[in-house]
Amino acid sequence: MDGYTETIRKYAADNNHVGQLDNPDGTGEVGLTGGEAGRRLAVRFTLNVAAHQIKEIRFQVFGCGFTVASCAAAAELAQGQTLEHIQAMTASVIEHRLGGLPAERRYCAVLAIQALQAAAAGTRGDSNRTQSDFSVSRQDDHQGRVSPRDELYKALMATAAPADITDDDRRLFACLLTVASHEPYSLAAGLGIDEDTCESIIKTCFPGFDDSMLGDKDADDLVSAPDVSQDILAVLLAHVPEEGQASRLQLAHWLARIIAARVSQPGHLWLAMGLFERSQLTASIQRHLPTLALANNRGMRWKKYLFKQMCDAHGGLLCKSPTCTDCSEYELCFPSQRD
Repeated sequence: MDGYTETIRKYAADNNHVGQLDNPDGTGEVGLTGGEAGRRLAVRFTLNVAAHQIKEIRFQVFGCGFTVASCAAAAELAQGQTLEHIQAMTASVIEHRLGGLPAERRYCAVLAIQALQAAAAGTRGDSNRTQSDFSVSRQDDHQGRVSPRDELYKALMATAAPADITDDDRRLFACLLTVASHEPYSLAAGLGIDEDTCESIIKTCFPGFDDSMLGDKDADDLVSAPDVSQDILAVLLAHVPEEGQASRLQLAHWLARIIAARVSQPGHLWLAMGLFERSQLTASIQRHLPTLALANNRGMRWKKYLFKQMCDAHGGLLCKSPTCTDCSEYELCFPSQRD
């Protein structure tokens, strides 16, 4: 898995503290209040305490491998410690135990420490269950990152529509170009493609577009985009059709590469792609990667599904439950709409 060190892999696969304690002394949750369940990253810690010291600790996670690893490290660090020690812990302690986290994944350690400290606080209150707000500075989990009023989006869509490119595909690639234009990477790098491919997308979908509107990002201000998982890219490319109209096959190749890049971004995949609503993501996959749409026949969230394919290929476990029907967090992976 690209971006995962051996230390992070070890903790992500560590089952020693996975699960939930019966009748715990304290429960701490992040991302599970109200209607949040299944819509955002979520962590639950349960604790049993004796003489203000943690005797047992378990956690449950809905999130990426970095989040799982952060929670496993937090549980290891907390085992046997006093409640006072837990409340003094910081996310940097978890990062240090993991040997560091990618800059764009540091929020995973913050999520873990907030849930752990909420559980510790729960052992002292009238109610042993404590909810914590995820206060990491991130885009709202359901707030679109691109608006139809965005000047770049409007300019792209104002170009003449080619006969062989549908309006749905123009909207798709306009959203992708626009969301990547807002980020501190080069436009091409943010989409996981090279400069020539980026130019080809613009010429194919938006002929006559004045690319001066893209602006020139100062090279000194650019940062490296998150690594593209070659395993996930391989999964996606395997579903690109081998036959069909040349222009549609080209769009499918572009979409596969872009999804592989955007899946490395935090948050929901449809938001990372700059789309206006969840259904646009599934519709685009159905159009261009139809066998992938058929393979995900139980409606699993797309990011979760792609990482599961990658883990399955390497004999790993993304989900800690042996079967989905036995899992108490079924709705987190299988919502009413695909993500």
